[in-house]
Amino acid sequence: MKKIKAVIFDIDGTLANTIPLIIKAYRQAVEPLVHRSLTDDEIVATFGPSEEGSVRAMVPDDYKKGTADFLGFYKEFHDMCPSPFDGTREVLNTLKGKGVKIAIATGKGKETIDFSLHRFDLAGFFDRIEAGSPEGSRKIEAIQLILDSFSVEKDEAIYVGDSPNDIKESREAGVAVVAAAWAETAKRDRLKELKPDEIFYTVNDFGKWLNTQI
Repeated sequence: MKKIKAVIFDIDGTLANTIPLIIKAYRQAVEPLVHRSLTDDEIVATFGPSEEGSVRAMVPDDYKKGTADFLGFYKEFHDMCPSPFDGTREVLNTLKGKGVKIAIATGKGKETIDFSLHRFDLAGFFDRIEAGSPEGSRKIEAIQLILDSFSVEKDEAIYVGDSPNDIKESREAGVAVVAAAWAETAKRDRLKELKPDEIFYTVNDFGKWLNTQI
């Protein structure tokens, strides 16, 4: 791989430990509409599209209320995750200092992206942000749009994400993928099975490796 000129990040479970927050907000919003308890696995299985699409998968006839309630609970519960992962700001500062383009490609909708990045004081780091769609994952398309806007070749970029789908979609998009296995919610065995280009268990170790590639 050539020297890295662009790094594209996921948010949830990658920049910050927001997945427990999402699960709690989803549960509070959707359980009253389905009139039963939801397991974490049931909730996580809806991830991929934006919040609207995720809620719609569970309550297609009442997704507008479910989505509005989710967004309210997401903001209310955000103190569960008051800051990004330790070391994240340092990594972003290093990338910025060396002129590397930084982007986000996520399934999150714009409202939750903006809210979280503002709370984390990270918004100013990113040169481009591609949000999700209620119709399903658009990460492959988002990665290509980012590369085109940066005038960066596929072998000059990496995607950093915490889920098995991030590995699969990065490969389809033609970019190298770094598995972020530092979140408590990361399925580490599954990530290893999919053989990402690199896998790291701490942000600091990822940062040390990145310093050798930029």
